[in-house]
Amino acid sequence: MPSNISERRAALIAGSGYLAIFVLAIFANFFVRTGLIDPGDVATTYANISDSEGLFRAGLVAFLAVFVLDVAIAWALYLLFRRQRPEMSLLAAWFRLVYTVLLGVALIFFFLVLEFVNGVSGIEAFDLAQREAQVSLLLDAFNFSWLIGLVAFGIHVILLGYLVLSTRVAPRLLGIVLVIAGSAYIVDTTANALLAGYDDYANGFLAMVAIPAVIAELWFTFWLLLKAGKPAAPTSPVG
Repeated sequence: MPSNISERRAALIAGSGYLAIFVLAIFANFFVRTGLIDPGDVATTYANISDSEGLFRAGLVAFLAVFVLDVAIAWALYLLFRRQRPEMSLLAAWFRLVYTVLLGVALIFFFLVLEFVNGVSGIEAFDLAQREAQVSLLLDAFNFSWLIGLVAFGIHVILLGYLVLSTRVAPRLLGIVLVIAGSAYIVDTTANALLAGYDDYANGFLAMVAIPAVIAELWFTFWLLLKAGKPAAPTSPVG
């Protein structure tokens, strides 16, 4: 059934969602996860979360907002590209939704972390060392669930690159950078699965993912906000 939402409006919805996610993700990842979680020290991580429970809960809410925004972005991008490539735009939307579902599953583990930190009924039987160990396992479960989701997200980004390249609605270089960024997500998760010593190379893999991802997704965001979905400028007759 035809949608009453124009391609331009769909682009603005998607672009605004991307901007909001950038802010929310920076807060949730770098101020909360990186700020409170010490991968090499279970006791410190537990103490940080316990002492800054409000910040941890704020990070959880930020992730929940990302979860909702990702659904809206998947829908808006489908509306934007479906006229030119209906099947491919639908496939791209599905892969983003799969990623979003796995992000939602991962957030369950954050809720469970709070259960252990607060010592709710049934957990008070655990001593402190056991609670710290359980919290560490739950945080690992969050990371691994999210990593699996990033494979689907990487495929989504690759498909966005293909849509940009095949529809020629945006600069070709943008499509290429999107394909590179999406591939980097997949390579990073695969390396996590294959390399027993992944932590020794973690900083290199982080740079490999972060640099193309930031360039591609910021460029894509501003293209959505400023140009996507606008009618093509009329060409002047020759002669």
